[in-house]
Amino acid sequence: MCLPGDVRDATTVQGVFAAIKAKFKRLDILVNNAGIGHANLTVDKLAIESWNDVISTNLNGMFLVTHFALPLMRSGGVVVNNLSIAAKRVFPGSSAYNASKHGALGFTNTLREELRSKGIRVIAVLPGATDTAIWKSLWPEAPRKKMMSADVVAGVIVKALTQPAEATVEEVVVMPASGTL
Repeated sequence: MCLPGDVRDATTVQGVFAAIKAKFKRLDILVNNAGIGHANLTVDKLAIESWNDVISTNLNGMFLVTHFALPLMRSGGVVVNNLSIAAKRVFPGSSAYNASKHGALGFTNTLREELRSKGIRVIAVLPGATDTAIWKSLWPEAPRKKMMSADVVAGVIVKALTQPAEATVEEVVVMPASGTL
């Protein structure tokens, strides 16, 4: 099932999960993966519209998707929030991105504690530099050959998801072997 939508729009997100409920009745795994960046600009030069777009997509969108997904989840379900190493480190010129990822990690940690007693696991994935389209806005000339592939990050997520029910991976940091860029 493929449903286009905007994670920033509550009505659209609610409609997506209504369609999922109608067809599948439940949701076993939610992967929050939507995210955008912005041009490398200091706070005094960053447009307010850019700030709002990044916060709205990366943080508010994660909240909306999770909010409407949770009624479909039961014990044994898993929420995976694909964040960024920027959730724990800061990068000058990336204030909105850094703030959105720090906020998303706080949201993830809170969600984990709220859902623990319901048997729903919550995993924070904090990848380092990964060769995806987001670099077009963050750092267009970034050395992509030093980055991990998205497949590597996906493999880490699959390993975290396949842990036995009595264990959970709460947070996983995965970095390129070449180190920081």
